[in-house]
Amino acid sequence: AERRMERALIAQYRADVEALLSGLTPDSQALALEIARLPEQIKGFGHVKERHAQAAAARREALLARWREGATAAPARQAA
Repeated sequence: AERRMERALIAQYRADVEALLSGLTPDSQALALEIARLPEQIKGFGHVKERHAQAAAARREALLARWREGATAAPARQAA
């Protein structure tokens, strides 16, 4: 189960990085870096790794929500 989780996290990470790169701007660079560094928080083995993965997943969702807010707000700023 742990190996399946690791493989899923790798696929998710690659998809996240591709999405970040496609919307990267100088203003969003710090947030993109914070999202890209999330896997560094997933350490340990067994239940320890699972706990860190859950915490990173919650943080990922919060950061991606901020990313989406910034992505939808950017065109409005350019139009003004």
